[in-house]
Amino acid sequence: MSLDRLAPAVFVLLWSTGWVVAKYASLHSEPFTFLSIRYALSAAAFLALCLVVQAQWPSRGTALRAVYSGFFLHGFYLAGLWWAIANGVPAGISGIIAALQPLLTAIAAPFLIGERLQQAQKLGLALGFIGIAIAISPKLLDPATADLTHAALPLAINLVAMASVTYGTLYQKKHLQSGDLRTIATLQYIGALILTLPLSLIFEHQHFDGAAQAYGALAWSVFGLSMGGVGLLLYLIRRGQVSRAASLIYLMPPAVALEAFIAFGEPLTLPLIVGTVVVVTGVYLTNREAFSEQRPAEA
Repeated sequence: MSLDRLAPAVFVLLWSTGWVVAKYASLHSEPFTFLSIRYALSAAAFLALCLVVQAQWPSRGTALRAVYSGFFLHGFYLAGLWWAIANGVPAGISGIIAALQPLLTAIAAPFLIGERLQQAQKLGLALGFIGIAIAISPKLLDPATADLTHAALPLAINLVAMASVTYGTLYQKKHLQSGDLRTIATLQYIGALILTLPLSLIFEHQHFDGAAQAYGALAWSVFGLSMGGVGLLLYLIRRGQVSRAASLIYLMPPAVALEAFIAFGEPLTLPLIVGTVVVVTGVYLTNREAFSEQRPAEA
């Protein structure tokens, strides 16, 4: 089975664990501090890989574009998301905000990179969003999330974070279509570190308690998420329509719920099951052309 066929499923599996990692990490470290350590180690790990395989480094212009894209694709995105959740945005609300990314990507793509969707793909994106809304509806109706006036600023930051990763994804597709993905990823994490390290030094006390769970979360963040998940995301963006890659974000909340059921015994509700079916249908419609393009090669 080709990497093109396996990559989306593996990406969803890896990327969805980020929410579980964030839950553990928040118990042992401040968000900007944890992200700064993660980005520094991720850049070092990718650099070591580049040196071992003697990867070709990009030109100065491409290198600067890679650093710049890292500000948005990793730095602003996770810094804003983690800070918002730590300051009062409920997970259900954050999930629905994250689910706006594929729709925003599809809207912006024609203007920024000239990418246009077919009617079936537009329907798929809409179905995906509806499915997410159904899946997390019990959380949205929870009385604990009814009054969000106290979280106005965190909500705004959460929205900015979502817009940031959307812009970073489109910028990646437009300006970083050539060059070795390993060297580009190294530079992107340097860009993310340039953003989060000052935030940690200014607003936090660099708390990291050094517990085994903290190191476990950090190790998985670096090798499972930063190297595995992000590496596959960059590959998917380069290989196909950016809207198709973004549509996979719809699968994250259902995947996280299944992982929470397995790891923590959290119940799988009927809305979650129904919503997941709708989400999978929507993602299939968005990516159907890509799937059909692969079948002749497999025959």
